[in-house]
Formats: sequence, C-alpha cells, structure tokens
Amino acid sequence: MPKRVLQGVVVSDKQDRTIVVKVERRFTHPLLKKTVRRTKNYHAHDENNSAKVGDIVLIEETRPMSKLKCWALVQPEAQG
Repeated sequence: MPKRVLQGVVVSDKQDRTIVVKVERRFTHPLLKKTVRRTKNYHAHDENNSAKVGDIVLIEETRPMSKLKCWALVQPEAQG
C-alpha cells in the first residue's frame, strides 16, 4: 500500500524534532454544491529541525513514532 503524501503549512515548530502542519482539503458540498474548506493539523517528525513556521512542506505517512506522530517531513517545498 503506497504511503500518503500531504502538503501543508507549518504552524508550530516549538517541540524538538516535531512540527505541526495544517493541511487544507477542499470539496464540493453534496447538497449545496458549494466549495467547502476543511483543515486538520498533523504532527510530523522533523529529524533536523529544518522546517520553520510558515514554510510549505510535504509530509509522508510513516510508522507511529509517538502517541500523535505518524507522519514525517519529506522536504520543505517553498518559503511561505
């Protein structure tokens, strides 16, 4: 089974080797036919503490590393 890869914005980097990434998904409401935005925060492992708040990053699904972390930083994509 392939690993999922998500793109989002770093909202917190205060923890050691952990970042919090806000991922937004958009979909059309089935009844109202209006575009709806939903966001969710994911805790991701950042081995080198390279990501900073505001960076746009890619995260990849991994094995569970702690109670909340089961994602890992793939690469910083661009500065936000």
